Amino acid sequence: MTRNGQRMLMLIDDEPAQRRLVAALAARGGWRTLFAGDSDTAIAMLGTQDGMQLDAILFDHWGEDDDASALIAELRARRPALPILVLTANGSVSHAVNAMRAGATDFLVKPLAPERMLRALDAAVAGTQAGELRPLTEKIPAMLGFDEIVGSAPQFRAALAIAAKAARARVAVLIEGESGVGKEVVAEAVHAASPRAKKPMVTVNCGALPANQIESELFGHEPGAFTGAFERKIGKFVEADGGTIFLDEVGEMPLEAQARLLRVLQAGEIHPLGARHPREVDVRIIAATNKRLADEVEAGTFREDLYYRLNLVQVPIPPLRERAQDIPALARHLLARIAQQPGLKELGITDDALALLVDYEWPGNVRQLQNALFRAAVLCEGDALTRADFPQIATYSARRSRAPQLQQMATSGGVTLFRADGNLRALEEIEADVIRLAIGHYRGRMTEVARRLGIGRSTLYRKLSELGIENAA
Repeated sequence: MTRNGQRMLMLIDDEPAQRRLVAALAARGGWRTLFAGDSDTAIAMLGTQDGMQLDAILFDHWGEDDDASALIAELRARRPALPILVLTANGSVSHAVNAMRAGATDFLVKPLAPERMLRALDAAVAGTQAGELRPLTEKIPAMLGFDEIVGSAPQFRAALAIAAKAARARVAVLIEGESGVGKEVVAEAVHAASPRAKKPMVTVNCGALPANQIESELFGHEPGAFTGAFERKIGKFVEADGGTIFLDEVGEMPLEAQARLLRVLQAGEIHPLGARHPREVDVRIIAATNKRLADEVEAGTFREDLYYRLNLVQVPIPPLRERAQDIPALARHLLARIAQQPGLKELGITDDALALLVDYEWPGNVRQLQNALFRAAVLCEGDALTRADFPQIATYSARRSRAPQLQQMATSGGVTLFRADGNLRALEEIEADVIRLAIGHYRGRMTEVARRLGIGRSTLYRKLSELGIENAA
């Protein structure tokens, strides 16, 4: 870590524009970025003073897999404990698989979403994973029908029944649920079961688009509409004309763009930026959010009239921890899909491994389960995954068994304030004990830990790193 408290990131990338983008995104999370344009420069920089202070490496994969794997192996040999994240193009699953086998910690898919990149860096430093180990649904072109979605829990099946009934109508659908529960899978099933199934379904992640670009991306623009608008752009609504548009993380949409979206719902027309006249579109809107939009309306960050237009049919997807009985079937289903990826094979899974997965609370939901299975499948040398293939989850399970002792310590004034000599302990030591206590008390649910401690999740992960607290779930 640098002297002013910033964390240090080495970016290995030969494209100046990409370097500037990554550095700007990393700076938002308190990272200082060092640049290496090639592998020789990267190796040389490890011996410099700044190189000695590195907290993570982000490597933009280029060239042949053998060259990339050799560089990762060299970096890993020189810095065994340093997190190495690989940046890969969307679709390059085989690159990611080879990179992880060479020693990479995690990988991210371009184009980069700011929040996802920062979360992945924070998690890698903290010893957890939050990167892009979720290529499966993106790589399998066929959408799943409602009958193919795995899950028998009553709450989950009830939500799917609502969605299936709504699929036949033209009304807007709002899918709510925590990150990673499978909102996009449900949206795809709605489209596939609708009369528009043969028309396109266009997906837009509103949270990944800069606020000053989202209107152009959604509604298009004419030449000269704003500085840099040299050509006419067809927006996503025109691309989806006759079909469906899926607006993921719709709660992140700026208010001005919300007003334009409301017009689409009310009048069935869009007004591209800089255009003289509106254009009619026939688009079915499915929106998704990991927030409670009713709370956003009350806070004034989401339009009430738009909320009621989107909320004609609400589909609440329960978190995975509330349908743990689905995990064995879901794990086998995901493993079958993982086996279709380049460089991977069919794997079984033992009962002891399934018991471990069922016992875990999965704060990242189905996406996190998919990530864990993918990582285990990449590194597995046998024919079936065992408990030993999930070391981080096993560590959490062991810690969870000690949670009652931690809770007893808390209720009996358990965080020690004084040393044996009667002097107060250092604030840093007390803070570390409080965080450990909170993690045990809330069973590794890091979002809940951060909320109860009154800090942001990224701040919590930074403190885990700074205080040397390892094996956080």
